[in-house]
Amino acid sequence: MAKAKNVTSFFCSDCGYETTKWSGQCPACKAWNTMVEAPLDKTKAVKGVINVTSSKSSGAYPKPVHLSEVEIKEKDRTTTHMEELDRVLGGGIVKGSLVLVGGDPGIGKSTLLLQMCYSLSKDGVKVLYISGEESLTQLKLRAERVGGFNDTMFVLCETDLEAIEETLKQTKPDVVIIDSIQTMYHAEVGSAPGSVSQVREATSIFMQLAKGLGITIFIVGHVTKEGVVAGPRVLEHMVDTVLYFEGDRDASYRILRGVKNRFGSTNEIGVFEMREEGLAEVPNPSEYMLDGRPEDASGSVVACLMEGTRPLMIEIQALVCDSNFGFPRRTAAGVDFNRVNLLMAVLEKRAGLHLSNSDAYINIAGGLKVSETAVDLGLVLALVSSFKNRALDPSTTVFGEVGLSGEVRAVSQPQARINEAIKLGFKNVIMPYVSLKNVKQTKKINLIGIRNIREIGDII
Repeated sequence: MAKAKNVTSFFCSDCGYETTKWSGQCPACKAWNTMVEAPLDKTKAVKGVINVTSSKSSGAYPKPVHLSEVEIKEKDRTTTHMEELDRVLGGGIVKGSLVLVGGDPGIGKSTLLLQMCYSLSKDGVKVLYISGEESLTQLKLRAERVGGFNDTMFVLCETDLEAIEETLKQTKPDVVIIDSIQTMYHAEVGSAPGSVSQVREATSIFMQLAKGLGITIFIVGHVTKEGVVAGPRVLEHMVDTVLYFEGDRDASYRILRGVKNRFGSTNEIGVFEMREEGLAEVPNPSEYMLDGRPEDASGSVVACLMEGTRPLMIEIQALVCDSNFGFPRRTAAGVDFNRVNLLMAVLEKRAGLHLSNSDAYINIAGGLKVSETAVDLGLVLALVSSFKNRALDPSTTVFGEVGLSGEVRAVSQPQARINEAIKLGFKNVIMPYVSLKNVKQTKKINLIGIRNIREIGDII
């Protein structure tokens, strides 16, 4: 009798595409060298997946309900008493939700979640912290730095998914922390912990437990060198909320960014400062980012961008100088390098500035990474200010998108940006002319509208 062959499947570690044949390039997302092997055992049913055949035989069909009959209660959201975290979550923790928290090693993911557990336990919320990377003694040492926990905080060191599932069904906590998803394994999945199959299976089980038992589960995920959560991209589609904890290790601040949220707005950010006693919230990040800004320095411009519903003031620094070599050097830190080259080409073609023989260095002060096109006008003003060696009025802030024809285009939420400038004491706002009709005129601040970057010469 012929021996049964082991069935092998290949998964794309970027998008989760599955196929039975290996290929150098993923057919779905076109990424190279992302197909990884994961053996499958077809004789064993995957836990957490609904068996349709048994449902039909038992006659237990789910019945649809009227949408008007579904009630939303305020108590379904639990506040963490951390305003920055509640902001990113959309107002608090939603009962029965599955939240993925990613970030670089040592950035502060476990510290943030442990502080959240401390705040919840003080309110009598039953919390279970499951660690697959640390011992009970190590957890106790970290917990003592945060504060004194009460009897509603439980800890468990376990990596077996079957044991964890049984523990959750017996103890029925309100909030569960899984640190981390890459250490969890299921005995019926024939691959090592951290593989694509194990990560996907573990997330599927936790999703079923969260929805079935009404437990809020926070999953800590490791990230790759590209900064995305390790494992298949389907992992992000399965969870309700995806949070990324960002920041430079050398910098004292950390940014919690929500990139997906089924219960609130996306791209919200929470700003924290790393201290000896843990993470401290930064209630006014704009003032924090502008602290220590130089005055009367050429190439320094304050721009206003939107992170979700929050306006944020940042300092853009530019240094333009003559090149000593035949090939000018361009460097951009915190902003897209190609965007800087595009804006410099627009300045040379539309504004008549000869930048082709100049080195250009762009930096977002504080190490913040920005992608919104509303900082285009700030980048242009910083480049022109440094090139002409003329300082912009330090009480002036700018925002606006710059097109290839040199036109200054409108951006979203101009009124919120102006209100933030007034709150921080700015006297002038340089903005798109087309946005003036959409904002309230006020004597508290001078609104300067420009149509084209050629008008910048009248300002600097």
